[in-house]
Amino acid sequence: MKGGSMEKLKPILAIISLQFGYAGMYIITMVSFKHGMDHWVLATYRHVVATVVMAPFALIFERKIRPKITLPIFWRLLALGILEPLMDQNLYYIGLKNTSASYTSAFTNALPAVTFILALIFRLETVNFRKVHSVAKVVGTVITVGGAMIMTLYKGPAIEIVKAAHNSFHGGSSSTPTGQHWVLGTIAIMGSISTWAAFFILQSYTLKVYPAELSLVTLICGIGTILNAIASLIMVRDPSAWKIGMDSGTLAAVYSGVVCSGIAYYIQSIVIKQRGPVFTTSFSPMCMIITAFLGALVLAEKIHLGSIIGAVFIVLGLYSVVWGKSKDEVNPLDEKIVAKNQELPITNVVKQTNGHDVSGAPTNGVVTST
Repeated sequence: MKGGSMEKLKPILAIISLQFGYAGMYIITMVSFKHGMDHWVLATYRHVVATVVMAPFALIFERKIRPKITLPIFWRLLALGILEPLMDQNLYYIGLKNTSASYTSAFTNALPAVTFILALIFRLETVNFRKVHSVAKVVGTVITVGGAMIMTLYKGPAIEIVKAAHNSFHGGSSSTPTGQHWVLGTIAIMGSISTWAAFFILQSYTLKVYPAELSLVTLICGIGTILNAIASLIMVRDPSAWKIGMDSGTLAAVYSGVVCSGIAYYIQSIVIKQRGPVFTTSFSPMCMIITAFLGALVLAEKIHLGSIIGAVFIVLGLYSVVWGKSKDEVNPLDEKIVAKNQELPITNVVKQTNGHDVSGAPTNGVVTST
């Protein structure tokens, strides 16, 4: 019993630790930006690290199952590299620089709803208004979008979560710059969420023709490195921005590359195989809570009332979508079991012919069945 309980706890502990990993990325990345790290350069270095980390695993564990890269697969890989490493990461960094770590973390909870909308457009999801769980997905999406709009349009008064920590570590000063462009940051975060959702949709199609997950991630990160390097050479004119040292910028690149593009992928793949994507997604609001407290402790961030109200709506909408989606999903193994149970039992009735069965053996007038 004890071993069985631990097996059930492992996915939960793994996915919770992943939320701490993402929360740490929000904080470390924000610190690096405050020390002058350029987001184009950070995205480039991050995917260099991710490629170097993932490549050995892909080469060792998938050398026998790795499909050949055809031209259609290459175009999909290129599109995936544009959507996630280039567009999503840089839009996310722009949003993070212009808002706050807690705000960005809260807003990204709208990802499941945006993914659901795109899935409807590409006919990966269906809606039947005669079923409660199907209506729940639509209502949850509307609530989530409403929460995002509240966060965008209403800022509200600032609320200090850990006032004592502010005074102790930061002398009571807030890390929120007076010239922040919250509208620009919010638009960038929306763009980041949209491209991230599109990435998931395209990835689901790509995995059907290229089912080597580790190799796929390595190739995406490699393509992302090249694309970000080209974009950085165009957008960043200061050569000193590329300088690597023992500072927060290097820490952010290594941490996000290893933890959020390497270990995170491994944990997600294992948990999804064991418990499914709905289980994995349902823990995402934890990251928002962890980031809010870490932001208050480390960055002296203040959370605004509008962010709290909007986040509550986003979480409620998220769980409505997740609940509805969970009712849609049927485990293939369960389908086989149900189908097997519904099969009529086969009864072999041995016919009698003058006291003998069809094989000619005497039956003593008894009809046998198995």
